[in-house]
Amino acid sequence: MTVYFIGAGPGAADLITLRGARTLARCAVCLYAGSLVPRELLAECPPDARLVDTARLDLDQITAELVAAHTAGHDVARLHSGDPSVFSAVAEQMRRLDAAGVPYEMVPGVPAFAAAAAALGRELTVPTVGQTVILTRVAQRATPMPEGEDLATLGRSGALLVVHLAARHVERVVAELLPHYGADCPAAVVAMASRPDELVLRGTLETIAEQTVAADITRTAVIMVGRTLGAEQFSDSYLYSVDRERPA
Repeated sequence: MTVYFIGAGPGAADLITLRGARTLARCAVCLYAGSLVPRELLAECPPDARLVDTARLDLDQITAELVAAHTAGHDVARLHSGDPSVFSAVAEQMRRLDAAGVPYEMVPGVPAFAAAAAALGRELTVPTVGQTVILTRVAQRATPMPEGEDLATLGRSGALLVVHLAARHVERVVAELLPHYGADCPAAVVAMASRPDELVLRGTLETIAEQTVAADITRTAVIMVGRTLGAEQFSDSYLYSVDRERPA
């Protein structure tokens, strides 16, 4: 049988993909991150499905559940918030499943940065202003960042930065980026994107840290910094230009 790593989306239950919902509906076992995945999604599971909240389980315990379900002949839904390709810790789970000979598939989901962009009402790539988006995080009491991936180094690119898992350290983020982006660079923090308690803060590098601390945002948020967040005067994209030749 198969383990399906399913992206549950950023928070709103209706932002799971059709493929994700249909896969959930046929899995006899579902492991989910209880602190992040909306409970409404569990209604998509079969009525008699075994539901396992992984919030208090370590990696070995999670792997044991996945392998046991496979051995019993059950397909397994492994629900992760956002999209499993980014900051989901599925790589180490897949490595263990490979060692155990358990097959798996990945079902993409809506990532947090996309939901945050929607909340801001912004396109993150704007013609002539910015065409690069960098997804990153900071190292604190977590896995260290690889050499050359610190904020100061990434900030030299001038690209739009989306910093995950860093709201608690927003002042440090600002301090490292100020020399490269300037105090007037547009910045935003989106917490609980797509959820009923979504909170959106807009400002600049000079103001965003104070706003974030005042709002007591410490988790489930992304920090965005870059000129495209405030772009108003820019050239139209060539995609729809009247000068572009189109097939008859």
